[in-house]
Amino acid sequence: MSAAIQTNRTLDCEGMACPLPVVKTKKAMDEMKAGEVLEVRATDKGSVADLQSWANRTGHQYIGLKEEGGIYRHFLRKSSDSETKPETKHPHVIGNEELTRRMADGGKLRILDVREPAEYSFQRIPGAISIPMGELEHKLDSLPKDEEYMVICRTGTRSDLACQLLAERGYTKVTNVVPGMSGWEGPVEQD
Repeated sequence: MSAAIQTNRTLDCEGMACPLPVVKTKKAMDEMKAGEVLEVRATDKGSVADLQSWANRTGHQYIGLKEEGGIYRHFLRKSSDSETKPETKHPHVIGNEELTRRMADGGKLRILDVREPAEYSFQRIPGAISIPMGELEHKLDSLPKDEEYMVICRTGTRSDLACQLLAERGYTKVTNVVPGMSGWEGPVEQD
């Protein structure tokens, strides 16, 4: 029998999609004391990669995850001020309109969609490569480093995390597309 994790606060993010679980987690952590544990309850499968990446980027400790009946229970411990890192954003960003223009110009670029498979199958940019954020680190070998990547998700949050990961791994031509598929008016395809 496993011991229960002692939490100081529970945050309900059920029914919310990216970026809300991360936004609400950040706000809740700002109100907590170092060493306290936050349980975040979410139904968005993307929250698994999003919250782990956010904790890694900020220096807070991602303790673990329990999945029960479609609810992802994330446990995070707030780090002390000396352990935390300032949040950063990927410096190279373009808007949806610019991506549409560059696609129409026929430039050689690859669109990397880091949303979950269900999101991708319902609406995607034609020719986009699907690698969910949670799988990206393990699939980097399939992405040549010398190519240009436009990284997209639903709102620009997950794609920002993906751009930072790619840049850390030596990819030099990586751009985040915002606001992403939530505001996409260009060509689409679906399953």
